[in-house]
Amino acid sequence: MEHRQRNGYLVSAVIVGHFILISAQAGGGHDGSVLEDVAFRTFAQMQRLLTSARGAVAHTWSHYVELRDVQDRNDALTLTVADLQLLLQEQRALAQQARGLQELLGLRQAVDLRTVGARVIATAATPYVRTLTVDRGAEDGVHADDAVIAPEGIVGRIVGAPGPRASRVQLLIDHLAAAGARVERTRASGIVTGSDDGTALRMEYVSNHEQVRVGDQVVTSGTDGIYPPGFVIGTVASVAPGPELDLTIRIVPAVRFSRLEDVLVIVSDDEPLPPLSVASE
Repeated sequence: MEHRQRNGYLVSAVIVGHFILISAQAGGGHDGSVLEDVAFRTFAQMQRLLTSARGAVAHTWSHYVELRDVQDRNDALTLTVADLQLLLQEQRALAQQARGLQELLGLRQAVDLRTVGARVIATAATPYVRTLTVDRGAEDGVHADDAVIAPEGIVGRIVGAPGPRASRVQLLIDHLAAAGARVERTRASGIVTGSDDGTALRMEYVSNHEQVRVGDQVVTSGTDGIYPPGFVIGTVASVAPGPELDLTIRIVPAVRFSRLEDVLVIVSDDEPLPPLSVASE
């Protein structure tokens, strides 16, 4: 608005200048020449101001158009980057899933047991119950107390009557879970149980005379009739003399239960389970 008013004033002044110039030319004489010169200079200055004002307006408008164009291109690039980031995340997820399935396939080929692959479809983690649900059930040959394993080690066991196409798994870290176990290095036997906090395991009924060390690997012993022998349970994190005749042993589980996506269910049959060791040396 201010630019328009200023331009209006300049135009008016130019018109007035034209009238003055015309009047001076019509009057003639020496005085008219002086007046003509003054009017011409004034008119020229006004023309320069008007031209400058028009140039400034044109430059401002051109700059605005360029900024709008740059902003539009930035918006388009931002959308493109967001799409690429989403695609990258999807590709990473697919790659991670493919690696997990490949590891599971390797485990299935390594064990001499009848297994069915299963995908985790639900989890339940409370201070009292730690379970998950898999998409395999009675129609897939799954039964109660079937062991569930992952490439890292023991996951847990099927609890309750399986549904036609789904089953509930009690995780080994559940405070009511237990498994026959032994220290792989010394062959000291005991029982591994879940803990109340659901983050670690305990190994009980190991004599104070056993030489258990931090870092020792603990595997299944097969004495519970559920888990085949030799599968990894975890690593000894701490050892201390117990209040009675047994050691107090804390174990960090090998399986990261919060990240489970695919597992194997060891399908029970009438044949006895053969001894097997898949623990790392």
